[in-house]
Amino acid sequence: MRTIIISLFLLLPGLLNAQVNFDNYFEQKSMRFDFLLGGNSKEAIVYPKQIKQEPYWAGNKKELISSFNYGTYRYRVFDKKTDKLIFLKGFNTLFQEWQTTAEAKKTNKTFYQAAIFPFPKNEVRLEIDARQWDGSFKAIFQTDINPKDYFILHEKPQDFEVFNVLDNGTPEKKVDLVILAEGYTMAEKQKFAEDAKRVSGYMFDVEPFKSEKSNFNVKAVFTPSEDSGTDVPGEHIYKNTYFNSTYYTFDVARYLTTSDMKKVYDAAAVVPYDHIYVLVNTERYGGGGFYNFITLCTSDDKLTPKIFVHEFGHGFAGLADEYYSSEVAYEDYYNLEIEPWEPNITTMVDFDKKWKSMLDKNTPIPTPRTEKYKTTVGVFEGGGYLSKGIYSPYMDCRMKSNEPEGFCPVCQEAIRKVIHSQIK
Repeated sequence: MRTIIISLFLLLPGLLNAQVNFDNYFEQKSMRFDFLLGGNSKEAIVYPKQIKQEPYWAGNKKELISSFNYGTYRYRVFDKKTDKLIFLKGFNTLFQEWQTTAEAKKTNKTFYQAAIFPFPKNEVRLEIDARQWDGSFKAIFQTDINPKDYFILHEKPQDFEVFNVLDNGTPEKKVDLVILAEGYTMAEKQKFAEDAKRVSGYMFDVEPFKSEKSNFNVKAVFTPSEDSGTDVPGEHIYKNTYFNSTYYTFDVARYLTTSDMKKVYDAAAVVPYDHIYVLVNTERYGGGGFYNFITLCTSDDKLTPKIFVHEFGHGFAGLADEYYSSEVAYEDYYNLEIEPWEPNITTMVDFDKKWKSMLDKNTPIPTPRTEKYKTTVGVFEGGGYLSKGIYSPYMDCRMKSNEPEGFCPVCQEAIRKVIHSQIK
């Protein structure tokens, strides 16, 4: 009996968190807390910018406190009167990648971010936490927010044209993906509508998205640009586009991102959404994906079917890159003394929390990268940009190279868990 009581006591915080009742604390709208996340390789500082009320909340109402310990940052919302945690979400950002570059050791920069959560009925405390080198979280900012504050903006979103790509029902019961047009001129509106349908179809051609298609809604928002294409600074190509996307992020030619996140958030707000995908109108290879933040991909490269899916693996499910020989700008990205939070790589420090249960008892650890184990779930050294010290679950996977048709079993399971957490 004593063991049962202790076990229940240990589970109590989780049980209490699970009992958050949406209607007691929130309205069916969103609060968007915009801020700059800045600093250098040694520090991260939050600079508040503005607070907005947005017309939709697309997330489910049952899992308001994420059950995943994912992300290099997170934000938490507490009911101020009771100090009860009522919302939690992890996320990644371009800033934390920049922090691991050589440039961050000698200069400071800021990147635009937003914490988005259901619009509170009463006063709340917002806390933003940064994951430390040892894996723990440290609060780097907190503020009290009164939802009746007249400085909270109540602006009507701009009236962009919306194309309904896939409609499977009520947003709060689905994963809602919004695709934004980048580098499409007014004359290319129909091309964007067709491209959005085509590229989202690539995702639903592979598992587990294929069998989970009925759990998704997809909308495309046409945000016209003055010029067609995107910036390629390394070739002195500069285009006037709506979101100011650019290749050569961190001076890596294929790395395509945007830092104009205020315009991204404003454009996405015209529809209910959980995840933002920016589709860039170009034939070049490139893209980028950030967990619970933003994903980008090009429309017309021959490898777009592969890239679109790979980058969404980052943005949607927090999957890590499993390659270890491609050019990157990062230095000391992972601490090999702790277990990384991403579900598809391990340092073996705490492998029990990863895919150990999916291994056959006869599979050697580490697993040799030989033909014998080509289709075996194992523990293959190499991943997370490092050839030594980090291990991945499959010889090859959509998160490693452009060769496989889809995700390995471990990545599929990780994606499926995220899908099911969002449709409760």
